[in-house]
Amino acid sequence: MSLFKKIFSSKKKETLDKGLEKSKTSFFGKLGKAVAGKSKVDDDVLDNLEEVLVASDVGVNTTLKIIKGIEARVAKDKYVGTDELNEILREEIARLLSETNSGEDVEFTIPKDKKPYVIMVVGVNGVGKTTTIGKLAYQFKKQGYKVVLGAGDTFRAAAIDQLQIWADRVGVPIIKQQMGSDPASVAFDTLSSAVKSDADVVIIDTAGRLHNKINLMNELSKVSRVMQKVVPDTPNDVLLVLDGSTGQNAFEQAKQFTKATNVTSLAVTKLDGTAKGGVVIGISDQFKIPVRYIGVGEGIEDLQVFNKYEFVDSFFSNK
Repeated sequence: MSLFKKIFSSKKKETLDKGLEKSKTSFFGKLGKAVAGKSKVDDDVLDNLEEVLVASDVGVNTTLKIIKGIEARVAKDKYVGTDELNEILREEIARLLSETNSGEDVEFTIPKDKKPYVIMVVGVNGVGKTTTIGKLAYQFKKQGYKVVLGAGDTFRAAAIDQLQIWADRVGVPIIKQQMGSDPASVAFDTLSSAVKSDADVVIIDTAGRLHNKINLMNELSKVSRVMQKVVPDTPNDVLLVLDGSTGQNAFEQAKQFTKATNVTSLAVTKLDGTAKGGVVIGISDQFKIPVRYIGVGEGIEDLQVFNKYEFVDSFFSNK
């Protein structure tokens, strides 16, 4: 039985379908040309499919894995028609995503034994980091969690102001200092306040400049060490925010940040405005880091918990 004979939560799935529309339209436009005039999946079709996947920002290494999986299916089944290709493609990609993304949570939940649960958010300027923090805070608060924000990007006054706007909009407290303050000091104050107020979730913003890998590594390590003075074994999650619309550039950012700090999860934003949605598949596969959230619209509800089956169904459903 297909992995995709499932009932998805309708409102979330509709938003996802709409958010991935550009990626899907681009992909199927290219796929249609790749299989034109062919009834059987042969070497020519696979070569063309390889080009389509690379052009859809899936990435070369991940594309080769997918093609290898399809080749194995074709060899085993002897005859595979091009009309079956889409279903096989979906199943191969879902299988690939399963290696990293095991969960299928549809809610914004945190472990019950971690309080406060501390998320340190990293990423370059302009990827939607502050917006992601604001939307995360909203979703956690909606789930009934008590949330505190920490304005640890003290390098830019605009970052502090932006986070304040989101804190006001969502109705959660924010701990901040002046521009140029020590980010570790902000993190210390934020966790101290969170412990005092019995908060459930702490989300700490960090500076978004890839100025120098060593400086970045030192800064993020210092923030972590200082937080551990207040709450041991924190941060519980280092969330890297990537802009999906930058395609292959997002791979480079992921490479730099995974070298600089122990990234434990990913949020891929701005997927609604791009045809490069395939980057989610490649980044998840290449870095072996789970994609936890995806941004599929500008609305406050449009940050979604990533569900691999919903994503693949939306991306590869040729309706």
